[in-house]
Amino acid sequence: MSQMSLEEAVRSRRSVRGFLNQPVPQDVLNKIFDIARWSPSGTNMQPWQTYVASGSLRDRLRAQMMERVQAKVPPSQDHKEPKRNIGQVYKDRRRECAAVLYRAMDIEWDDKPARASASFRNFELFDAPHVAFLCMDEGFGLGSAWDVGMYAQTLMLAMTANGLASCAQGTMGHHPDLVREAFGLGDEVKVLFGISFGYEDTSMKVNEAHTERALLEDTVTFKS
Repeated sequence: MSQMSLEEAVRSRRSVRGFLNQPVPQDVLNKIFDIARWSPSGTNMQPWQTYVASGSLRDRLRAQMMERVQAKVPPSQDHKEPKRNIGQVYKDRRRECAAVLYRAMDIEWDDKPARASASFRNFELFDAPHVAFLCMDEGFGLGSAWDVGMYAQTLMLAMTANGLASCAQGTMGHHPDLVREAFGLGDEVKVLFGISFGYEDTSMKVNEAHTERALLEDTVTFKS
């Protein structure tokens, strides 16, 4: 496989929502997560704690999350965002992202049962053989959450450059007690979000969905 440039990795990385039942070899996992540990962080504290579930543990967590959602157990995130009124431009981008996905899956906007089934796929991990939970100690605040975000981006780009697909999921932070129980973690370890990953199933229509990005002048201001 030819070497992928950074620009190619950034432009080709996307959220994949359908994976093959094919585990990633341990040497590849080691390589990817070793790359990610070189991410930047404030005063080099490296606040991220990453827990990767595979095999039977992945299966157990997946089943537990699915069961909770089916039983309508409400989410209980460690970090809850206060409700804010975001601008219309951001609402439009979010709605268009959903519309792109629904079109790829032949789901009509007003078909609520089909939309609910599509949402439930999050807790099925989109059939990914691995899921990484990104956590940090309760003593860290918003600034360290930025650091974890930079780590996540580096991690997903490393995955892309090494032939893997990924999908970052806020839903993986909905039931943090399950994650702590699975890995034997103390209450001080707080779950931010997760990343399902593996090899893309190119036969799934949902993976034909491609979102656009805002124009450069809409998001960046240059001034001298």
